[in-house]
Amino acid sequence: MRAARLVPALLLVVVGVLFGGAAPASAHAALLGSDPAQGSVVDTAPTRVTLTFSEQVAFSGNSLRVLDPKGQRVDTGKPFNPSGTVYGVKVRTGLARGTYTVTYQVVSADSHPVAGAFTFSIGAPSATTVSPTEQAAGGGVVGGLYGFARYVSYAGFILLVGGAAFVLACWQRGAGVRAVQRLVVTGWVTLTAATLALLLLRGSYTGSGKVADIFDLSLIGQVLATKSGAALVSRLLLLAAGALFVAVLFGAYVRRDADSAETADVGGEAGVPDAGASGSPTSTGTGEAAGTDSTSAADTADGADAADLAAEKRDLTFGLAVGGAVVAAGLAATWAMAEHASTGIQTGLAMPVDILHLLAVAVWLGGLAALLVALYRAPSIEAAAVRRFSRIAFGSVLALAATGIYQSWRQLGSWSALTGTTYGQLLLSKVGLIAVVIGIAWGSRRWTARLADTPAEAANAHASAHGTQSTVTARTTAEGAGADRAEDPGTASETASEAGEGPDTPQDGEKPKVSGRGAGSVRGSDGPSDPSERAAQLARQRAAMATARARRIRDADPVRSGLRRSVLAEAAVALVVLAVTTALTTTEPGRTAEAARAATSSSAQPSEPMSLKIPFDTGGQDGAGTAQLTLEPARVGSNTMHILVTRPDGKAFDVPEVKVAFTLSAKSIGPLSVDPERIATGHWAANGVQIPMAGDWKISVTVRTSDIDQVTVTKNAKIG
Repeated sequence: MRAARLVPALLLVVVGVLFGGAAPASAHAALLGSDPAQGSVVDTAPTRVTLTFSEQVAFSGNSLRVLDPKGQRVDTGKPFNPSGTVYGVKVRTGLARGTYTVTYQVVSADSHPVAGAFTFSIGAPSATTVSPTEQAAGGGVVGGLYGFARYVSYAGFILLVGGAAFVLACWQRGAGVRAVQRLVVTGWVTLTAATLALLLLRGSYTGSGKVADIFDLSLIGQVLATKSGAALVSRLLLLAAGALFVAVLFGAYVRRDADSAETADVGGEAGVPDAGASGSPTSTGTGEAAGTDSTSAADTADGADAADLAAEKRDLTFGLAVGGAVVAAGLAATWAMAEHASTGIQTGLAMPVDILHLLAVAVWLGGLAALLVALYRAPSIEAAAVRRFSRIAFGSVLALAATGIYQSWRQLGSWSALTGTTYGQLLLSKVGLIAVVIGIAWGSRRWTARLADTPAEAANAHASAHGTQSTVTARTTAEGAGADRAEDPGTASETASEAGEGPDTPQDGEKPKVSGRGAGSVRGSDGPSDPSERAAQLARQRAAMATARARRIRDADPVRSGLRRSVLAEAAVALVVLAVTTALTTTEPGRTAEAARAATSSSAQPSEPMSLKIPFDTGGQDGAGTAQLTLEPARVGSNTMHILVTRPDGKAFDVPEVKVAFTLSAKSIGPLSVDPERIATGHWAANGVQIPMAGDWKISVTVRTSDIDQVTVTKNAKIG
C-alpha cells in the first residue's frame, strides 16, 4: 500500500507545514538588567557598560557594541565576564552628552542566539542615527532553514532508533522485509543529512544570518570550537557507527536468520523417510535398519547444526541490542548536552532524564511507524510481535510521563507559567494530544488482543462465519509470509514458487500452461518460443498472483484491518505530538520567560517614590534622631536619593556625615556605597543612584553625630 510508503514523508511534511514558517527561535537567555539601565539618564559618563543575563552566554569580539549618537563605536577592547552571568565592555573616557545605543548578540547556554538593543543617555537625551530595530537573531531564510533542519533531525532519529528497536525487540523476521529496511535506512539518511545541514548553517544562524555565510569555512571552524559544534560532530561520528549497525542488522543478521530457517527445513525433511524406499516390496529388514540408522544420524547432525545456528543468532541479537542501545543513547546525548537540559537547575540530573525521554519517544513513535509499515506491507506479521510492541509502547509512555513531569517542573517553576507563557501553553497542548493518543492506543490494544496467529487463519474463520466458500487454504499461510517481499519481482517469484502451485501451475505429466489473466498473457503457440523468456514471464505472473493473494488475505481479516486503521490514527496524532515536542525545544522556558518579564516590567513601568523613616541613636549626647530616606523613582536604573535628618522634636538636625549602602543578598550584589552631598541643614542628596536589579534590598544608613559617635541602621525595602 502507498500509505506505508508515505509514513516517513508524512512525518517530515507535517513538521514542515506546522513549523516551516515559524518565527525565529525564542531566546532562552533573557536580559535581566544593565548598567547603565535601559532608558536611564546618567550625570557622568560611565567607564564601562555591563549586562546581566538569566544564564551564562557565549560571546565573541563583536558581541557587545556601544554606539554614539552618530553611530560610531565607542567601546574599546573585547567583552569580559566580571562575574556569573554579568558581561561587560569598556568604553572610551570622557564621552559627550547625548543618547547612546547598546547592541548585543550572544549565544545562550542552550545553543540559541540572543540579540537585542537598548539606549541610555548622558546628561540629557538627544537625537540618534542608530536604529536598534534590526533583524532578530535566528530569523530570516537561514533561521527558517536551521529550524527545519532541527525538526527533520528529530524525525530521522525517531525512525532510525524506533524502527531498529521494533525489529530487534518485537519482530526479528522483519529485518528481511524491504519496507522495514527502507524505513530504518530513511531515518539514518535523514538524520545524517540534517546534522550536516545544521553544521553548515550554525555559523550564519548565530551570526550575520546571511545565506552567503553558510559555506564560510572560517565560521564553520568557529562553530566546531563551540559546545553545539562539538555535539553535532559527535552525532556524525555516532551515525558512522550507526551505519555499521544497520549494515549488520539487515545483512549478516538476515543471512543468519535465513540459515537457521533453512537448517530447520532440511532437518524436517530428513526426518521423513522416502516413501519409495521404505514402502518397496523388495525391501529387506537389513535395508530398513540401515535406513533408520542413517536417518537418525542425519537428524542428530542437523539438530546440532540448528542448535549452533540458534546460539549464534542469540549472540548476534544480544550484541546488536547492546551496540544499538549505546549508539541510540549517544545520539540522544548530543541533544541533551547542548540544549535545555544542559543549563539551568539540576543539570546533572536533567541531562540523563532528557536522554531517557528522547529514547522513550523514539521507541514509541518510531516503533509505531514500523508497525504501521508492517501491517500494510507485511500482513503476515505475527500476533505475538504486535503484542510485544504493545507492551513496549506502554512502558515507553510511562517513561515519557515520568520524565515529562520532571522536565515540566524544571522548565516552568510555577503554576502561573503553565498558562501565562508560550512554553506552558504548548506543554498543555502536548498533554492533551498525548491523552488522545493514549485513548486511541487503548483501542489498538483491544484489536491486538483479538489477533489470530496468521492472517490466513483469521481469513478462513471470517469466511466460514459468513457461509462463503473459502479460497484461503493452509498453503496460503506460506504464501502470505512470502508476500512480505513481493515488491521485488525476483523475490516474489521465488516466494510464489516455494508457496506451492497456483491454479495455472503445470502438474506432473502436463505441459506448461500459462493463465490468460492479465496483460501479456500467452496461450499455446502465441507465446514466446525462447524458454528463458517464457520462464521469466511465468515468474512475473506468479509474482503478481502472490501479491494479489497477499492483499486478499490482508483485506479478508477484519481484525487486522481494524488494527491498521487504529494504528494509522494513532500515528497521525503522534506526528502532531512530535511537532509540538519539537516546538518546545525552541521555545523560551516558562521559568526564564517569567524572570525576563519581571525584569522588563520593573524597568519599563514607573514606580512610586520609596520613603523610609529610620530612627537612630548614636549613644552620645544629643545623638538621637530620625533619618527619612526617599528614593525616586525607586526602580531599576538611575534614581535620585534625598535624606532628611531631624531631631526628636522634628527640627532639622545638622549632622557632620551621612552614608548609605544598598545590598541585594539574594543575588550577591553589594554593598553599593553612596556618599550623598550636604544640600542644607539636615538635608543630604545624591543623583544617579544605580539599582542594577529588582528585588528586596537591604538599605544601610550610617549617621555620625560627633567625632566619635556614629551608628549604622538597616531596613529592607522592595525596589523595582
